Amino acid sequence: MTGGSGHDRTEMPGFRTDPVSEAILTLSGVSKSFPGVRALHDVSLSLQPGRVTAILGENGAGKSTIVKILTGIYRPSEGEIRVGGEVKAFSSPRDAWAAGIAAIHQETVMFDELSVAENIFMGHMPKGRAPLIDWSEMHARSADLLRRIDAAIPTDFKLKRLSVAQKHLVEIARALSHEARVVIMDEPTAALSANEIDDLFRIVAQLKAEGRAIVFISHKFDEIFRIADDFVCLRDGEKVGEGDIASVTEPQLVRMMVGRPVDQVFPKRDVAIGDVVLSVAGLSNATEYADVSFDLRKGEILGLYGLVGAGRTEAMQGLFGITPRTRGTIRLAGRQLSIRTPSDAIAAGISYVPEDRQEQGAILSLSIRENLTLANLAKHVRGLFLSRPSEQAETRRLGRRLSVKAANWEQKLGELSGGNQQKVVIAKWLATQPKVIVLDEPTKGIDIGSKAAVHDFIGELAGDGLAVILITSELPEVMGLADRVLVMKEGRIVDEFRRGQWSAEAIVGAATGAAKEAA
Repeated sequence: MTGGSGHDRTEMPGFRTDPVSEAILTLSGVSKSFPGVRALHDVSLSLQPGRVTAILGENGAGKSTIVKILTGIYRPSEGEIRVGGEVKAFSSPRDAWAAGIAAIHQETVMFDELSVAENIFMGHMPKGRAPLIDWSEMHARSADLLRRIDAAIPTDFKLKRLSVAQKHLVEIARALSHEARVVIMDEPTAALSANEIDDLFRIVAQLKAEGRAIVFISHKFDEIFRIADDFVCLRDGEKVGEGDIASVTEPQLVRMMVGRPVDQVFPKRDVAIGDVVLSVAGLSNATEYADVSFDLRKGEILGLYGLVGAGRTEAMQGLFGITPRTRGTIRLAGRQLSIRTPSDAIAAGISYVPEDRQEQGAILSLSIRENLTLANLAKHVRGLFLSRPSEQAETRRLGRRLSVKAANWEQKLGELSGGNQQKVVIAKWLATQPKVIVLDEPTKGIDIGSKAAVHDFIGELAGDGLAVILITSELPEVMGLADRVLVMKEGRIVDEFRRGQWSAEAIVGAATGAAKEAA
């Protein structure tokens, strides 16, 4: 079989070709596009009562887009949604709620300052005499819903008093208050202990017994094989496999997730690797990463790969002084550094391009010139004042080097495309003349042409002798550009791969903890 645009769809035992007539919800031929990006293409799936369907795929495969379509946040560009056989068009999350679709996310979407009962019945509180709320009825019904899932939580507690696991239970009670027929669980176990995961899975079994359809999204294969009945695998926004979870092995799922050649997509520049520039040893904080250690050499591109919650960004923010560390040493060119703030890192010769360029990397209301010189203003001070000619010269030099397309250098950054905004953010940090640059998801959300330009420029930076740390969730990107790849899982480096000695399956297997297939 083949997918809509040429991907080989894996023929697996248990692969379904016919829709299930009793499905609670079906997606048929659903596509979703954004400017310059096709997030989903011709995806179909059916959710059956009393079964858990795992949606699999590496980061960027389209899982979150499906969740947002199912919950009314996005409307599909093409295709249809049917609930109970009836075509639905969701214009808002309220429409999805009304159709019986509820979502439980890794980060709970509720109100910390409100009570448990208020969160459970938010948006549909029982009414007494108009326009008053029947508070006693709301608390009584909330207590009943919590008892149904064996959750001993006082309904008058403010949500902020609860643990993450208890908040998930409140979300499940909220879903039951709407009589949800489809319950979506998006990375619900990321912050839970083993005992809390057991409790959650007990409730999942109860929801299955009640005939509800469950969508389960997780990067943890042990959980998927423990809880799921069916799977749907996505790759690059397309469905490439589906079937009964009992019919596949972990290595087969990994191959479905990554199965595409990458060597020709990102032509690797031949760069001489020099001496060690940066040495990091035992970098740790209390909750997010531990014992992160590595060396980085001049001209080297070091990839950091991992799944959601692996701790890559958090560790590099600790390196850059954005967040505090509990321990660890950082040496640059053999000299131990004391980095407490980003200013310390910049002064030492380390720069960091954040993942969220619009919120953390740039000020969209300022001009290209103002953004580009922002991290190195002292260079442009003449006497008591900033020198506009000096700023303009720097902006012209770096703007042209990165091929930033703009009407002029005084154009507001927010008026540029995402790709050109990213080029300006990278140029801003190059203006500090760093020895080490950390690029956190540098091509996230930009069009294909700009992506290729950024890839080419990353290779150019390494060729100029800069030491590069590349954090990316895109497997082809890290395999195409990096000289070495460090794989992180649950806050720790769990494996290291060198160019020419890796495979897509091995990298993803390390990131997910999937067992290696016997030879």
